[in-house]
Amino acid sequence: MERRALHQEMFELVNANAQVPIKNPLGTLEKWLQKTNIRLTQVNGQRKYGGPPSVWNGPAPGSNCEVFIGDIPRDTYEDKLIPLFSSAGPLWEFRLMMNFSGHNRGFAYAKYGSAEIAQAAIHQLHGHMLEPSVRIVVYRSTEKRQLWITELPMIVQEDQLFKVLRRMTEGVERLYLTGPNQRETLIAIVDFTSHRAASMAKRVLGEAFRKQYGFNISVNWDPQMKAHAKKRLSRLDKSRRSGPQQPLRPPRLDRAKISGAAGLNPQPYAVASAFSNLVNVCAATGISAPHFEFNFSHSCCEGYLNFTYKVRIPDIGAVLPGLLVIWPGPTEEATLENAREKAAQHVLRYLKTF
Repeated sequence: MERRALHQEMFELVNANAQVPIKNPLGTLEKWLQKTNIRLTQVNGQRKYGGPPSVWNGPAPGSNCEVFIGDIPRDTYEDKLIPLFSSAGPLWEFRLMMNFSGHNRGFAYAKYGSAEIAQAAIHQLHGHMLEPSVRIVVYRSTEKRQLWITELPMIVQEDQLFKVLRRMTEGVERLYLTGPNQRETLIAIVDFTSHRAASMAKRVLGEAFRKQYGFNISVNWDPQMKAHAKKRLSRLDKSRRSGPQQPLRPPRLDRAKISGAAGLNPQPYAVASAFSNLVNVCAATGISAPHFEFNFSHSCCEGYLNFTYKVRIPDIGAVLPGLLVIWPGPTEEATLENAREKAAQHVLRYLKTF
């Protein structure tokens, strides 16, 4: 999955402004549009069909219904691509990425009515030969729903920032505040309910913070994919059809289970840590202490560690999962203690007791 996401990100990076001499295919495309009565809409650097089409029976697609299409020749357009991808099943939407010159950028997205049809399209069309010696690649599309907000002042609190973002934009699902980084500022990693919500937030948040608070922030997509895509560009063509690579894993941090009643001590600099508050809440309500389970996911390009976690509160049968991003501590114990503290903050926020 990581390799496929990087492949998709690489196409967006490399082909964003590329222009190459191509023959003019507009005559063929216009004839096809007239014959089929299909309507294409140009918006935001892409040419779109459907979303939904004029005739559509059934609900709107859910998750995992979109595929990414790469290695498209620059003189190949919807008159060839839409019939080809319709052969796998009815298209709900087809988006071809375009340059301002009117040339395509070499990649597109096709969305179907179900995840099963999307998977069938991948199986049927990945490696399909459009032209002699030209094969397209078809992967499951990776929707970007996470933004990184950097240059935040050190005084920012996670709960306060969460409320501010929800006032400024729609679709904010969860937030993780981490840092400080080398520039002594904080980073907020924000998950959204959809790619559209994340895209709208990316456009408006910078200006909104300048007007309301008088300081500048940077709002970007997850920087990990761009950094890796640039480094692997020269090797990607040979390796893109192989299996996914194993993520970088630091020693002995793959999996850790920590009891809330024993193990790591509270952070010495915390007056009243979130972990202590969570344990006190459990004790006050007469239920057993929570148990934390961490699984290391991957390292970000700036050195941050990504973990998934589960917090179990046995007496009430609650299992609260989540994701957190932390800066590694000087020791493994300090790193896990930091992870536990962040997880406790998330759990308390969800329980509305912190």
